[in-house]
Amino acid sequence: MDAEGVTPEQGGLRVSVQPGGCSGFKYSLVIEDRSAEDDLVVPREGFSVFVDPFSAQYLNGVTIDYVTSMQGSGFTFKNPNSTGGCGCGSSFSA
Repeated sequence: MDAEGVTPEQGGLRVSVQPGGCSGFKYSLVIEDRSAEDDLVVPREGFSVFVDPFSAQYLNGVTIDYVTSMQGSGFTFKNPNSTGGCGCGSSFSA
């Protein structure tokens, strides 16, 4: 957020689910300078998470983590709502 000039008082991390990927849905993480009027705003330590109403139904109970391994590093999503996924791990079905 600092690199993009977004203040933690107004801005945050948007976590969303979008149609696409080989299994039907894909995750998106984007830094935004403010929430939308209908967003669910989840305060975290030092920042807020913004979730739109469409995405909220698929993100209930999701755990997001950042991992580093020999295969690379990146965000992982543990989603109890997922009924399947693709081989590459970048999309899911629900």
